[in-house]
Amino acid sequence: MIDLDPKTTEVFAGKVVRKDLVRKVKVGANVPVYVLEYLIGKYCATDDPVAVEAGLRMVNRTIAQNFIRPDEANKAQFELKDRGKATYIDKVRVRALEDKDWAEMANFGNKYLHVPDHLIRKYPRILELGVWAQVDLEYRPMDDEEHGGKGRPFYITDIRPIQLASFDFEQYVEGRTQFTTEEWMDLIIRSVGLEPSYYDRRLKLLFLTRLVPMAERNYNLIELGPRGTGKSFVYRETSPNSILISGGKTTVAQLFAHMGTGRIGLVGHWDVVAFDEVAGIQFADSTVIQIMKDYMESGSFARGREELPAEASMVFLGNLDEPPERLLRKGHLFVNLPDAMIDAAFLDRMHFYLPGWDAPKMEQRFFSDHYGFISDYLAEALRSSRRQNYSGAVDEEFALGEHLNARDERAVRKTVSGLIKILHPHGEWTRAELREYLELALEGRRRVKEQLKKLAPHEYSKTAFSYVERDTGVEFWVEVPEQPDNAVAETIIGEERGDAPASSKPQALPTEEKKLSAKELMKYGESRTVEFKSSARWNLHRGDKDPAVEREIVKAIAGFMNAHGGTLLIGVNDAHEPLGLENDYKVTRKGNRDPRDSFENWLTDLFDNSIGKPALANVSVTFEVVDGRDVCRVDVEPSRKPIYARGKQTKDFFVRLNNGTRSLDIEEAFDYISSHEWNRG
Repeated sequence: MIDLDPKTTEVFAGKVVRKDLVRKVKVGANVPVYVLEYLIGKYCATDDPVAVEAGLRMVNRTIAQNFIRPDEANKAQFELKDRGKATYIDKVRVRALEDKDWAEMANFGNKYLHVPDHLIRKYPRILELGVWAQVDLEYRPMDDEEHGGKGRPFYITDIRPIQLASFDFEQYVEGRTQFTTEEWMDLIIRSVGLEPSYYDRRLKLLFLTRLVPMAERNYNLIELGPRGTGKSFVYRETSPNSILISGGKTTVAQLFAHMGTGRIGLVGHWDVVAFDEVAGIQFADSTVIQIMKDYMESGSFARGREELPAEASMVFLGNLDEPPERLLRKGHLFVNLPDAMIDAAFLDRMHFYLPGWDAPKMEQRFFSDHYGFISDYLAEALRSSRRQNYSGAVDEEFALGEHLNARDERAVRKTVSGLIKILHPHGEWTRAELREYLELALEGRRRVKEQLKKLAPHEYSKTAFSYVERDTGVEFWVEVPEQPDNAVAETIIGEERGDAPASSKPQALPTEEKKLSAKELMKYGESRTVEFKSSARWNLHRGDKDPAVEREIVKAIAGFMNAHGGTLLIGVNDAHEPLGLENDYKVTRKGNRDPRDSFENWLTDLFDNSIGKPALANVSVTFEVVDGRDVCRVDVEPSRKPIYARGKQTKDFFVRLNNGTRSLDIEEAFDYISSHEWNRG
């Protein structure tokens, strides 16, 4: 992986921070991440280890002396009265009333702080949700009740925002143009604290989909999966514009508006309202679900006679206690939701079901030690992008299939629009990238519809989601990886009963792709039956042989064999560019033999040693020339029995799912093998 740090610090100087330093300080301080990042950026803006350590000591000292915990409010007020002046780190907000403007500080515990007009005009965000800042305070006894005053003796004399005081979206867009899509994707993932080198492209896109509710207005996402996979991490740590609600009772007044006071609830104040541990959410009455249902559909809610608009996205996070394949055999993937939420009409409002089971358990090694955006800067970038609209981007290249109704289309378009805002704020993308986002959006929405079909089979029978290329007329179907292999057969049977038009019957995509040349496959991009690898043995970044690179080749071949078969192109990068095989030839060529022959012999030995001779009958190796460079094409047939890939100390089971290859643990592999219809011939 190319070292992005030099480019990142040059293009976005002052707007990025080393994420390992944030974690180091976070361990001992219950302070919002964006506050820590501000202080680290101020005191640790250097690569000198000695200076960094000195800066960290200053950060810790500043937090100890100036940060107020909520339970220390009385102590802080006493110290201010005793000393006359003090500086605190707190969240300050101003209430503009008819007679006077009053400031309040969240942890200081006083709602009647005098604040001068020039500070309000200088920092208008304090009139909205409030701003974390270093606040200078004075105690003036003449306003104390003991001295004949009104008992409001605390005065704010200065505010120095810790969150962004201003944000230049055009500058952010200009910075994006300096990066490739792959580099930008990695930078965004590092900005939420994760290290992208541990994840394949599919996982990266799933992690970025967690950010779509922050970039797309009124977007409804659900993520269910095992515990400890970081589902709530991004909503708790990445953005001060998101609120995370954990369990407890939820009321109409809390979420939408209070009938008595008229005060607007959470959806009117936050960009994202996320429900964590959703299985434990209790609804005060059925009215909550009904209003939530209407809001998720229209982006507005009615209280009394008035219809009120809001833009907050809704996110639902929860745990699954069993693998999805096992749950599907017993029922559906919404099983752990509260009974009030298992309502087909309510669930149909979900734009995307993110498969939390695809994410690995969070481990220390998955956290990044590199530079990423300051959280508050990224949050403002995502908030600013909410004004953009790319919902029509799909129509430039593709048409959506017949099985998608209006609600399905809206969901898919919003997901694609959100991913474009995150990855292409400059408004430029390739056809292959658009296809990739479209297929992921279709998968996430189809996962919702497949569960609805189990709940109400007659109403939600059309789930064969597809898209059509406008220039070729070729139709492609998008599968849901965890669905049983007979899902397509069930769809066809349903069509024969009259549930869907015969023209919607899925085509054999692998067969279609095998007719295409390597150059044509490169044009279409990776899919469930096509994968690209830059090399088979040579580490392009280190400049030497690397067993880990060889293992990726084995992983791809075994994954195809255990799924639907497919084609691996070696010598092609993720940007669909032919790199050739010259580097691999250097370390596989024997004497004066033809480099292709030597490479093929080495590749055959690799498969023999890792997969076994019987499996070699499923593999065909050929070579094609693309733009003057050799590309190795490995066509793989699905195996008649499970294939395990041997390593030095491991024996792994890999499966190709959509456009990524997953390693299944013992339980997952057992479930997959049990439900898979192996072609025994």
